[in-house]
Amino acid sequence: MTKETDIKITEVALRDGSHAISHQYTVEQVTAAAKALDDARVPYIEVAHGDGLGGSSLQYGFSKTDEFKLIEAAVSATDFSKIAVLLLPGIGTIEDLKEAAALGANMARVATHVTEADVSEQHLQTAKELGMETVGFLMMSHMVSAEKLVEQAKLMESYGADTVYVVDSAGAFLPHQVKERIKALREALSVNIGFHGHNNLSLAMGNTLAAIEEGATRIDGSIRCLGAGAGNTQTEVLIGVLDRMEIETGIDLYKIMDVAEDIIAPILQKPQEIDRDSLTLGYAGVYSSFLLHANRAAEKFSVESRDILIELGKREIIGGQEDMIIDVAAELAETNKTSV
Repeated sequence: MTKETDIKITEVALRDGSHAISHQYTVEQVTAAAKALDDARVPYIEVAHGDGLGGSSLQYGFSKTDEFKLIEAAVSATDFSKIAVLLLPGIGTIEDLKEAAALGANMARVATHVTEADVSEQHLQTAKELGMETVGFLMMSHMVSAEKLVEQAKLMESYGADTVYVVDSAGAFLPHQVKERIKALREALSVNIGFHGHNNLSLAMGNTLAAIEEGATRIDGSIRCLGAGAGNTQTEVLIGVLDRMEIETGIDLYKIMDVAEDIIAPILQKPQEIDRDSLTLGYAGVYSSFLLHANRAAEKFSVESRDILIELGKREIIGGQEDMIIDVAAELAETNKTSV
Protein backbone atom coordinates (compact mmCIF):
# COMPACT_ATOMS: atom_id res chain seq x y z
CA MET A 1 0.00 0.00 0.00
CA THR A 2 1.23 3.51 -0.75
CA LYS A 3 2.10 5.94 1.99
CA GLU A 4 -0.29 8.63 3.14
CA THR A 5 -0.39 11.79 0.99
CA ASP A 6 1.09 9.86 -1.95
CA ILE A 7 -2.13 9.79 -3.97
CA LYS A 8 -2.75 12.72 -6.30
CA ILE A 9 -6.07 12.91 -8.09
CA THR A 10 -6.72 14.26 -11.57
CA GLU A 11 -10.34 15.20 -12.16
CA VAL A 12 -11.24 14.30 -15.75
CA ALA A 13 -14.95 15.17 -16.01
CA LEU A 14 -14.20 18.38 -17.93
CA ARG A 15 -12.44 16.30 -20.59
CA ASP A 16 -13.55 12.66 -20.48
CA GLY A 17 -17.02 13.82 -19.51
CA SER A 18 -17.16 15.81 -22.71
CA HIS A 19 -17.88 12.53 -24.53
CA ALA A 20 -20.99 11.95 -22.43
CA ILE A 21 -22.48 15.37 -23.26
CA SER A 22 -21.46 15.41 -26.94
CA HIS A 23 -18.74 18.01 -26.29
CA GLN A 24 -21.28 20.70 -25.38
CA TYR A 25 -19.52 22.34 -22.41
CA THR A 26 -19.93 26.08 -22.05
CA VAL A 27 -17.52 28.61 -20.55
CA GLU A 28 -19.97 29.16 -17.71
CA GLN A 29 -20.15 25.45 -16.84
CA VAL A 30 -16.38 24.97 -16.92
CA THR A 31 -15.79 28.12 -14.88
CA ALA A 32 -18.24 27.07 -12.18
CA ALA A 33 -16.92 23.51 -12.02
CA ALA A 34 -13.25 24.49 -12.02
CA LYS A 35 -13.78 27.10 -9.29
CA ALA A 36 -15.60 24.61 -7.09
CA LEU A 37 -13.04 21.86 -7.68
CA ASP A 38 -10.30 24.34 -6.85
CA ASP A 39 -12.06 25.19 -3.60
CA ALA A 40 -12.27 21.46 -2.80
CA ARG A 41 -8.47 21.30 -3.28
CA VAL A 42 -8.38 18.95 -6.26
CA PRO A 43 -4.71 18.90 -7.42
CA TYR A 44 -5.31 18.58 -11.18
CA ILE A 45 -8.28 19.34 -13.43
CA GLU A 46 -8.17 18.12 -17.02
CA VAL A 47 -9.89 20.36 -19.58
CA ALA A 48 -10.16 19.66 -23.33
CA HIS A 49 -12.34 18.15 -26.02
CA GLY A 50 -13.05 14.53 -25.16
CA ASP A 51 -10.51 13.39 -27.75
CA GLY A 52 -7.97 15.94 -26.59
CA LEU A 53 -6.61 19.14 -28.11
CA GLY A 54 -7.72 19.53 -31.72
CA GLY A 55 -10.47 16.94 -31.29
CA SER A 56 -13.32 19.18 -32.37
CA SER A 57 -14.05 17.79 -35.85
CA LEU A 58 -16.57 15.93 -37.95
CA GLN A 59 -14.95 12.59 -37.09
CA TYR A 60 -14.83 13.04 -33.32
CA GLY A 61 -17.65 15.52 -32.77
CA PHE A 62 -17.68 19.31 -32.85
CA SER A 63 -17.34 21.24 -29.61
CA LYS A 64 -19.96 23.79 -28.69
CA THR A 65 -17.19 26.04 -27.34
CA ASP A 66 -13.61 26.45 -28.53
CA GLU A 67 -11.55 24.31 -26.16
CA PHE A 68 -8.95 27.02 -25.68
CA LYS A 69 -11.66 29.28 -24.29
CA LEU A 70 -12.55 26.48 -21.86
CA ILE A 71 -8.90 26.06 -20.84
CA GLU A 72 -8.55 29.81 -20.36
CA ALA A 73 -11.72 29.87 -18.26
CA ALA A 74 -10.50 27.02 -16.05
CA VAL A 75 -7.11 28.65 -15.52
CA SER A 76 -8.77 31.94 -14.60
CA ALA A 77 -11.08 30.21 -12.10
CA THR A 78 -8.36 28.35 -10.19
CA ASP A 79 -5.67 29.33 -7.70
CA PHE A 80 -4.72 25.95 -6.23
CA SER A 81 -5.58 23.39 -8.90
CA LYS A 82 -3.33 22.89 -11.91
CA ILE A 83 -4.98 22.62 -15.31
CA ALA A 84 -4.12 19.58 -17.43
CA VAL A 85 -4.74 19.01 -21.12
CA LEU A 86 -4.86 15.79 -23.13
CA LEU A 87 -3.18 15.50 -26.51
CA LEU A 88 -3.35 12.58 -28.92
CA PRO A 89 -0.56 12.86 -31.52
CA GLY A 90 -2.19 12.91 -34.91
CA ILE A 91 -5.22 14.77 -33.56
CA GLY A 92 -3.59 17.53 -31.53
CA THR A 93 -0.42 19.29 -32.64
CA ILE A 94 2.65 20.83 -31.10
CA GLU A 95 1.14 24.25 -31.81
CA ASP A 96 -2.00 23.26 -29.89
CA LEU A 97 0.18 22.26 -26.97
CA LYS A 98 2.06 25.57 -27.06
CA GLU A 99 -1.20 27.50 -27.12
CA ALA A 100 -2.54 25.57 -24.13
CA ALA A 101 0.68 26.23 -22.22
CA ALA A 102 0.53 29.92 -23.08
CA LEU A 103 -2.98 30.04 -21.60
CA GLY A 104 -1.68 28.59 -18.34
CA ALA A 105 -2.11 24.81 -18.63
CA ASN A 106 0.45 23.19 -16.32
CA MET A 107 0.28 19.52 -17.29
CA ALA A 108 0.40 17.76 -20.67
CA ARG A 109 -1.04 14.26 -20.85
CA VAL A 110 0.13 12.73 -24.12
CA ALA A 111 -2.01 9.76 -25.09
CA THR A 112 -1.23 7.01 -27.58
CA HIS A 113 -2.55 3.56 -28.31
CA VAL A 114 -0.76 1.12 -26.03
CA THR A 115 1.52 -0.16 -28.82
CA GLU A 116 2.34 3.26 -30.27
CA ALA A 117 4.26 5.06 -27.53
CA ASP A 118 6.96 6.01 -30.02
CA VAL A 119 4.71 8.71 -31.54
CA SER A 120 4.68 10.60 -28.22
CA GLU A 121 8.38 11.54 -28.21
CA GLN A 122 8.28 15.06 -29.67
CA HIS A 123 5.12 15.98 -27.78
CA LEU A 124 6.47 14.90 -24.39
CA GLN A 125 9.78 16.60 -25.06
CA THR A 126 8.08 19.82 -26.17
CA ALA A 127 5.91 19.80 -23.06
CA LYS A 128 9.06 19.48 -20.96
CA GLU A 129 10.62 22.42 -22.79
CA LEU A 130 7.47 24.43 -22.07
CA GLY A 131 7.90 23.73 -18.35
CA MET A 132 4.84 21.50 -18.10
CA GLU A 133 4.46 18.40 -15.97
CA THR A 134 4.40 15.47 -18.38
CA VAL A 135 2.25 12.34 -18.43
CA GLY A 136 2.38 9.40 -20.82
CA PHE A 137 -1.08 7.91 -21.32
CA LEU A 138 -1.15 4.34 -22.67
CA MET A 139 -4.70 3.86 -23.92
CA MET A 140 -6.43 0.49 -24.29
CA SER A 141 -3.85 -1.06 -21.99
CA HIS A 142 -5.92 -4.24 -21.69
CA MET A 143 -4.96 -5.20 -25.26
CA VAL A 144 -1.36 -6.16 -24.47
CA SER A 145 0.59 -8.26 -21.99
CA ALA A 146 2.31 -6.78 -18.96
CA GLU A 147 5.65 -7.27 -20.71
CA LYS A 148 4.57 -5.28 -23.77
CA LEU A 149 3.10 -2.59 -21.54
CA VAL A 150 6.42 -2.22 -19.73
CA GLU A 151 8.24 -1.90 -23.05
CA GLN A 152 5.97 0.92 -24.17
CA ALA A 153 5.98 2.64 -20.77
CA LYS A 154 9.78 2.69 -20.74
CA LEU A 155 9.72 4.53 -24.06
CA MET A 156 7.52 7.23 -22.58
CA GLU A 157 9.79 7.43 -19.54
CA SER A 158 12.80 7.87 -21.84
CA TYR A 159 11.02 10.73 -23.64
CA GLY A 160 10.63 12.65 -20.38
CA ALA A 161 7.29 11.53 -18.94
CA ASP A 162 7.09 12.31 -15.21
CA THR A 163 4.25 9.80 -14.92
CA VAL A 164 3.08 6.88 -17.04
CA TYR A 165 -0.54 5.75 -16.90
CA VAL A 166 -2.16 2.39 -17.36
CA VAL A 167 -5.37 3.43 -19.14
CA ASP A 168 -8.40 1.13 -19.13
CA SER A 169 -10.09 2.95 -22.01
CA ALA A 170 -12.66 0.19 -22.52
CA GLY A 171 -13.37 -0.54 -18.87
CA ALA A 172 -12.38 -4.12 -19.67
CA PHE A 173 -9.78 -4.86 -17.01
CA LEU A 174 -10.34 -7.22 -14.08
CA PRO A 175 -8.62 -6.33 -10.77
CA HIS A 176 -5.99 -9.07 -10.96
CA GLN A 177 -5.00 -7.85 -14.42
CA VAL A 178 -4.59 -4.31 -13.15
CA LYS A 179 -2.44 -5.50 -10.26
CA GLU A 180 -0.20 -7.50 -12.59
CA ARG A 181 0.41 -4.52 -14.86
CA ILE A 182 0.88 -1.89 -12.18
CA LYS A 183 3.30 -4.16 -10.34
CA ALA A 184 5.28 -4.74 -13.55
CA LEU A 185 5.53 -1.01 -14.23
CA ARG A 186 6.41 -0.23 -10.63
CA GLU A 187 9.32 -2.68 -10.82
CA ALA A 188 10.54 -1.42 -14.20
CA LEU A 189 10.15 2.37 -14.02
CA SER A 190 11.49 5.10 -11.79
CA VAL A 191 8.72 7.60 -12.55
CA ASN A 192 5.21 7.85 -11.08
CA ILE A 193 2.64 5.25 -12.13
CA GLY A 194 -0.95 6.25 -12.78
CA PHE A 195 -4.27 4.52 -13.41
CA HIS A 196 -7.32 5.68 -15.39
CA GLY A 197 -10.36 3.43 -15.17
CA HIS A 198 -13.79 3.17 -16.78
CA ASN A 199 -16.81 1.62 -15.12
CA ASN A 200 -18.31 -0.42 -17.95
CA LEU A 201 -18.00 -3.67 -15.97
CA SER A 202 -18.68 -1.92 -12.63
CA LEU A 203 -15.03 -2.39 -11.72
CA ALA A 204 -13.60 1.14 -11.89
CA MET A 205 -13.39 1.50 -8.11
CA GLY A 206 -12.09 -2.03 -7.55
CA ASN A 207 -9.52 -1.64 -10.29
CA THR A 208 -8.43 1.74 -8.93
CA LEU A 209 -7.93 0.32 -5.44
CA ALA A 210 -6.02 -2.61 -6.93
CA ALA A 211 -3.76 -0.13 -8.74
CA ILE A 212 -3.14 1.85 -5.56
CA GLU A 213 -2.36 -1.34 -3.66
CA GLU A 214 0.38 -2.14 -6.18
CA GLY A 215 1.92 1.33 -6.04
CA ALA A 216 0.04 3.62 -8.42
CA THR A 217 0.14 7.14 -6.97
CA ARG A 218 -1.56 9.19 -9.71
CA ILE A 219 -5.25 8.38 -10.05
CA ASP A 220 -7.98 9.71 -12.35
CA GLY A 221 -11.56 10.23 -11.29
CA SER A 222 -14.65 11.76 -12.85
CA ILE A 223 -17.00 13.56 -10.52
CA ARG A 224 -20.54 12.16 -10.60
CA CYS A 225 -19.04 9.46 -12.85
CA LEU A 226 -19.19 11.94 -15.76
CA GLY A 227 -17.08 10.26 -18.44
CA ALA A 228 -17.28 8.17 -21.59
CA GLY A 229 -19.20 4.89 -21.52
CA ALA A 230 -20.44 4.25 -17.99
CA GLY A 231 -18.02 6.89 -16.73
CA ASN A 232 -14.81 6.68 -14.75
CA THR A 233 -13.96 6.00 -11.13
CA GLN A 234 -16.36 8.33 -9.32
CA THR A 235 -14.23 11.02 -7.70
CA GLU A 236 -16.33 11.91 -4.67
CA VAL A 237 -16.87 8.22 -3.86
CA LEU A 238 -13.15 7.52 -4.27
CA ILE A 239 -12.28 10.32 -1.84
CA GLY A 240 -14.68 8.86 0.71
CA VAL A 241 -13.23 5.37 0.26
CA LEU A 242 -9.62 6.55 0.53
CA ASP A 243 -10.52 8.59 3.61
CA ARG A 244 -11.93 5.42 5.20
CA MET A 245 -8.67 3.69 4.30
CA GLU A 246 -6.72 6.56 5.95
CA ILE A 247 -5.08 7.50 2.67
CA GLU A 248 -4.84 11.27 2.50
CA THR A 249 -5.49 12.99 -0.82
CA GLY A 250 -5.83 16.56 0.42
CA ILE A 251 -9.31 16.83 -1.14
CA ASP A 252 -12.16 18.05 1.07
CA LEU A 253 -14.77 15.27 1.10
CA TYR A 254 -17.81 17.45 1.88
CA LYS A 255 -16.87 20.03 -0.72
CA ILE A 256 -16.27 17.45 -3.48
CA MET A 257 -19.65 15.88 -2.62
CA ASP A 258 -21.28 19.29 -2.97
CA VAL A 259 -19.61 19.90 -6.35
CA ALA A 260 -21.01 16.60 -7.58
CA GLU A 261 -24.52 17.31 -6.35
CA ASP A 262 -24.89 21.01 -7.02
CA ILE A 263 -22.76 21.71 -10.11
CA ILE A 264 -22.10 18.51 -12.08
CA ALA A 265 -25.41 16.67 -11.65
CA PRO A 266 -27.37 19.37 -13.54
CA ILE A 267 -24.94 19.06 -16.48
CA LEU A 268 -25.62 15.36 -16.96
CA GLN A 269 -27.94 14.66 -19.86
CA LYS A 270 -28.92 11.39 -18.16
CA PRO A 271 -27.62 9.51 -15.10
CA GLN A 272 -24.34 7.71 -15.63
CA GLU A 273 -25.20 4.05 -15.27
CA ILE A 274 -24.16 0.71 -16.66
CA ASP A 275 -26.72 0.04 -19.33
CA ARG A 276 -26.82 -2.54 -22.10
CA ASP A 277 -24.44 -0.66 -24.37
CA SER A 278 -21.85 0.41 -21.80
CA LEU A 279 -21.76 -3.14 -20.46
CA THR A 280 -21.11 -4.31 -24.01
CA LEU A 281 -18.19 -1.86 -24.27
CA GLY A 282 -16.46 -3.47 -21.30
CA TYR A 283 -17.34 -7.01 -22.33
CA ALA A 284 -16.08 -6.53 -25.89
CA GLY A 285 -13.09 -4.38 -24.91
CA VAL A 286 -14.14 -1.41 -27.05
CA TYR A 287 -13.00 2.18 -26.59
CA SER A 288 -15.51 3.89 -24.26
CA SER A 289 -15.84 7.02 -26.37
CA PHE A 290 -17.29 4.92 -29.21
CA LEU A 291 -20.61 4.62 -27.38
CA LEU A 292 -22.43 7.69 -28.72
CA HIS A 293 -21.01 7.13 -32.21
CA ALA A 294 -22.28 3.53 -32.17
CA ASN A 295 -25.72 4.59 -30.95
CA ARG A 296 -26.04 7.11 -33.78
CA ALA A 297 -24.87 4.57 -36.37
CA ALA A 298 -27.31 1.99 -35.01
CA GLU A 299 -30.21 4.41 -35.43
CA LYS A 300 -29.11 5.44 -38.90
CA PHE A 301 -28.77 1.87 -40.22
CA SER A 302 -31.51 0.25 -38.10
CA VAL A 303 -29.20 -2.26 -36.44
CA GLU A 304 -28.44 -3.04 -32.81
CA SER A 305 -25.72 -0.95 -31.20
CA ARG A 306 -24.63 -4.06 -29.29
CA ASP A 307 -23.92 -5.85 -32.55
CA ILE A 308 -21.82 -2.92 -33.75
CA LEU A 309 -19.78 -2.86 -30.53
CA ILE A 310 -19.22 -6.62 -30.48
CA GLU A 311 -18.00 -6.54 -34.07
CA LEU A 312 -15.68 -3.59 -33.32
CA GLY A 313 -14.24 -5.63 -30.46
CA LYS A 314 -13.68 -8.64 -32.70
CA ARG A 315 -11.80 -6.44 -35.17
CA GLU A 316 -9.78 -4.84 -32.35
CA ILE A 317 -10.69 -1.35 -33.55
CA ILE A 318 -8.92 1.35 -31.53
CA GLY A 319 -9.21 5.07 -30.88
CA GLY A 320 -8.72 7.06 -34.06
CA GLN A 321 -10.67 4.54 -36.13
CA GLU A 322 -14.09 6.03 -35.44
CA ASP A 323 -14.86 5.94 -39.17
CA MET A 324 -15.03 2.13 -38.89
CA ILE A 325 -18.17 2.42 -36.76
CA ILE A 326 -20.17 3.55 -39.78
CA ASP A 327 -18.58 0.87 -41.95
CA VAL A 328 -19.46 -1.87 -39.49
CA ALA A 329 -23.03 -0.60 -39.08
CA ALA A 330 -23.50 -0.52 -42.87
CA GLU A 331 -22.12 -4.05 -43.22
CA LEU A 332 -24.42 -5.35 -40.48
CA ALA A 333 -27.42 -3.69 -42.14
CA GLU A 334 -26.55 -5.31 -45.45
CA THR A 335 -26.09 -8.71 -43.82
CA ASN A 336 -29.47 -8.36 -42.14
CA LYS A 337 -31.10 -7.60 -45.48
CA THR A 338 -29.61 -10.62 -47.21
CA SER A 339 -30.51 -12.96 -44.35
CA VAL A 340 -34.20 -12.01 -44.40
